[in-house]
Amino acid sequence: MSLKHVTTDSFQADVLGASKPVLVDFWAEWCGPCRQVAPILEAMATEHGDKLEIVKVNVDNEPQLAAQYGIVSIPTMLVFQNGQPAKSIVGAKPKVALESDLAAFIG
Repeated sequence: MSLKHVTTDSFQADVLGASKPVLVDFWAEWCGPCRQVAPILEAMATEHGDKLEIVKVNVDNEPQLAAQYGIVSIPTMLVFQNGQPAKSIVGAKPKVALESDLAAFIG
């Protein structure tokens, strides 16, 4: 399964207007830790997709989105709920740690 790539144009509909919480992975091709966490996020999307949607934003392609949400290091994952950032996770983590951080959303 490949995660949906969100752009500035689709961010409103895909993230802010979503009916369930959305984890946005701010990443870049050249970022090693981003590549480490990518398969973990894909697995979590398969396992928890009914409760939490997971999408990706490439900061090189969408610098205005990264700036708007204060992304200074990657990977940074923001969970949006009801159109607002509800949780921020910075850095690559193992799956168990990510699931722990996201327990409130994937319960």
